[in-house]
Amino acid sequence: MAAPAQQESREVKGDKQAKVDRLKEISNIAEKRGIFFPTAEIYGGKAGFYTYGHLGKLMKNRFENLWKGYFLEENFWEIEGNSILPSQVFEASGHLKNFNDPLTECKSCHFRFRADQFVEDSLKIKAEGLSIEDLDKLIRENKLKCPRCGGQLAKAEWFNMMFPITIGAAGSKDISYLSPETAQNPFLSFKREFEALRKKLPFGLAMIGKAFRNEISPRQLFFRLREFTQAEVQVFFDPEEIDSCPGWKKISSYKLLLQSAKDRKGDKVQEITCEDANKKLKLPKMYLYYMQKMQRFYLEELRVPKKDFRLYELSEEERAFYNKYHWDIYLNLEALGGFKEVAGLHYRGGHDLGAHEKQSQKELAVFLEEKKKKVLPHVLELSFGVDRNIFALLDIFFRSEKERNLFAFPPSIAPIEVGVFPLVSKDGLAEKAQTVNDELRKAGIRSFYDEDGSIGRRYRRVDEIGTPFAVTIDYDTMKDNTVTVRERDSMKQRRVKIAELAKSLK
Repeated sequence: MAAPAQQESREVKGDKQAKVDRLKEISNIAEKRGIFFPTAEIYGGKAGFYTYGHLGKLMKNRFENLWKGYFLEENFWEIEGNSILPSQVFEASGHLKNFNDPLTECKSCHFRFRADQFVEDSLKIKAEGLSIEDLDKLIRENKLKCPRCGGQLAKAEWFNMMFPITIGAAGSKDISYLSPETAQNPFLSFKREFEALRKKLPFGLAMIGKAFRNEISPRQLFFRLREFTQAEVQVFFDPEEIDSCPGWKKISSYKLLLQSAKDRKGDKVQEITCEDANKKLKLPKMYLYYMQKMQRFYLEELRVPKKDFRLYELSEEERAFYNKYHWDIYLNLEALGGFKEVAGLHYRGGHDLGAHEKQSQKELAVFLEEKKKKVLPHVLELSFGVDRNIFALLDIFFRSEKERNLFAFPPSIAPIEVGVFPLVSKDGLAEKAQTVNDELRKAGIRSFYDEDGSIGRRYRRVDEIGTPFAVTIDYDTMKDNTVTVRERDSMKQRRVKIAELAKSLK
């Protein structure tokens, strides 16, 4: 029998190999089937840049539409701003000064990488948020070497992740930047939208758009990118209203899955009502309203299992200085080795509008007629990394079975909802199947016609891309106008009349 230490070592190696295999299998299907693949791969590609293929784009559209339908509630509106913004915007926001990652470099091979990620991977501790001095100390004390050549490491230093852009003719000094987040556009648009929305608070400005971050060493494939999509809502409100919530009675008994900063050592997750979170954790009612709304989005709309979800609190040292409350959404991603951040809820206070007011010298405080007072609104931010969420759904719903690999997506996010197949492509079955496919599309169902290969192979192909249902047209169809409907997860089949098919599938 192996000694305990040897047994533990084998288990760790086994877990690591399983993680690598799962990541490889998901990536292989994603690239083979057109979900995502490296950008410009014929030229070797570049780390941190990926293209959505035809299925990935469909899935991304479905996620974004589901997100908009769920979060754009009364007096919440979507806008579309620019990805390139003037340098003054980022002077005000603090990005030019503070948007930095810790970088270290090998003195021998000059390989550059993030110091905090390197420390985390080497020592198996959480290093995000540590100071440069603390990271250097950990590297020196533990005698960590370059992971590529084993050389000595230079002292860690801060690296700004902004992408500068020169606007205008060659030689121009008009420097702008690719925006590292979508949030600045709603802040810049606040005053105009306040006027257009009849001068009432609260209201929300949402934006789905591109963000750009010059990551030192992108990793985890599609999860950490240099160009990515964010979906965010900025909620502007009177700061005196932070502990009010019109629908409080409806949500007060709802249980949140919380991991506070104090509970991390034991990896403890509390299931606590909104009422108790308000009284015991001193979280304001408006903040809790959006916490439960975000949790419900994942558990009820996306159908993420409870065991794979948590609301994770950032400590005072980890969160931005202006965030009074900061809880992130963490999902358990087996392919990446555990819980990872995919979204967050941030109480930003009056920092953003106050900073832009100071930088621009334009007043952004507004007068509330019904309250007869002037206020500088505070902001609650609901922030989602769209690409991270797409990858998370691929991981969470991936199944590897004896005879097939599949994505068990809920129908709400599956890129293709129904596969339509003739049993054989003769005797009028193919034409009948094409007619059924056309009728489903007219009914608003995303269907896909396929007649190539055996019916078993066609089932496996749609299973692999997460299609929930398959409809087969056979010889009985030509007699009685019924079809076979096959359900992906159980593989059970039943007969349905063509006239009732669309309604039955919906």
